[in-house]
Amino acid sequence: MSMHHELDEPLYTDPLPWFQAWLKDASMASIPEYNACCFATVSQKGQPSARMVLLKEHGEDGFVVYTNLESRKGQQALAHPLGALTFHWRSLGRQIRIEGALVQVEDARADAYFATRSRGSQLGAWASHQSRPLESRAALEARARALERRFEDLPIPRPACWSGFLLVPELIEFWSNGEHRLHDRFEFRRETPESAWSIQRLNP
Repeated sequence: MSMHHELDEPLYTDPLPWFQAWLKDASMASIPEYNACCFATVSQKGQPSARMVLLKEHGEDGFVVYTNLESRKGQQALAHPLGALTFHWRSLGRQIRIEGALVQVEDARADAYFATRSRGSQLGAWASHQSRPLESRAALEARARALERRFEDLPIPRPACWSGFLLVPELIEFWSNGEHRLHDRFEFRRETPESAWSIQRLNP
């Protein structure tokens, strides 16, 4: 019986080039919001909480998402700084799982990214008291209009409550779809950010 599978051996000894290659493949495949991922955090009681976000930065130091620090995910990340990201590109038959510690990014890094956002998105960051109860849609829109008048003809600074979290990976797993559910899975692990990565093939 012929079995099609994408991977015989890991493509790299470091997972970051592999991640970059798969992310580029998703971009080239014209997948809408190819950088979308599920971001999971955990409460102090141990309750997992997950939502879809957009990965905005990645590099040797880890993976960055931005949010309101007063949101549910922001509060959980500050109080219990562990998180996970999951990317799934169904049309490519690929998934990547990432787990590790969360570290709030430096103000200068958050400022630099905030400056690249559209003006509407910058105003939205000010207008939304993320995850808090909202009396009505009209109240939110009124707050946005007031902020638009406040910042008219002025650059919009980053709100103090808006920043990012760097997920410093301890585990990165690559999953590739295979026939008859005989998928390929490779797991990279390291003990500390300075440690070398170990690689292990996993059962599907």
